[in-house]
Amino acid sequence: MPSKVRIALDAMGGDVGAAVVIPGAAISLQRHRQIEFLLVGDRAKIEPELENHPALKAASKIIHTDVAVGMDDKPSQALRRGRKTSSMWMAIDAVKKGEADVAVSAGNTGALMAMARFHLRTLPGIDRPSIAGIWPTRRGESVVLDLGATIGGDAHHLVSLAVMGAAMASVLFNKPRPTVGLLNIGTEEIKGHEEIRDAGDILRARNLPELDYIGFVEGDGIGKGLSDVIVTEGFSGNIALKAAEGTARQMAELLRNEMQRSWLSKLGYLFARGAFQALRNKMDPNKSNGGVFLGLRGLVVKSHGGISAEGFAYAIDVGYEMAQYDLLNKINQTLNREGGALSSVPTAPEDVS
Repeated sequence: MPSKVRIALDAMGGDVGAAVVIPGAAISLQRHRQIEFLLVGDRAKIEPELENHPALKAASKIIHTDVAVGMDDKPSQALRRGRKTSSMWMAIDAVKKGEADVAVSAGNTGALMAMARFHLRTLPGIDRPSIAGIWPTRRGESVVLDLGATIGGDAHHLVSLAVMGAAMASVLFNKPRPTVGLLNIGTEEIKGHEEIRDAGDILRARNLPELDYIGFVEGDGIGKGLSDVIVTEGFSGNIALKAAEGTARQMAELLRNEMQRSWLSKLGYLFARGAFQALRNKMDPNKSNGGVFLGLRGLVVKSHGGISAEGFAYAIDVGYEMAQYDLLNKINQTLNREGGALSSVPTAPEDVS
């Protein structure tokens, strides 16, 4: 493990920028004193925020640019206008040059993925990167991927997601052989699209030492925590994510309304507020913040754009864990060892967008 983890922050990214990024970095630094930060963005906006956090100021270096990628910019526009000059690009460039171990941004997701893929390139054997997120479950947490980096995927792509997701889970959950399931419309082997069935056959036949393939998992199995890793292509993964986030907000609002309906409901809340607080902590979106871009020759973490400083700190924490425990090396060892995970799996053609 490296004694220091260097993290490049896109201080201009997100709905607020430095006003959230800098306090978030200060929170994460309190938890991980080994972090050194590169703060990429407008010095005039970063320095006033740093004055409120002396410890962070001492552990940080500012890289100035006043060019920011807009939250509504199309990926192609961001590449043309922000290449080499924007805070997002320069944070990724620090990873490319070895000046940082990981880049974290709350900026435009499509632009961040386009820049990261263009500049860092994909790992050998990986045709497309993915976004992996941490999903709260009844049993703890699971890694779910892909959450929307690309749409569709053949058996090769799904197997590569399983390998990368298992490596991430082994880091986060300290499990040498995490369980992996393929998201499907049923648990029977005859269910689902051909590519899902083929991926299941490959994972079962290869019996990889880095993961324990358990078969198909239905949508409700994600929340039940049936597997440490849930694998799906980006279209289904993004719909599942947005549906879960919307349901969580709906349930919170319904519960809040019911608690205020009558004096008896308010009295009941007083007796049960400990349980409600525990539930709130369990479902807190801040604590699940931080999607890891897997499959690239460098580590990039995406934070929600409208997150709080505490939430951004959790995204930094994820990046720290991925770098501290050498996620890229774990993935490479699985992919490139003799008889590696993707050998004998036909490679999908590279998609061009």
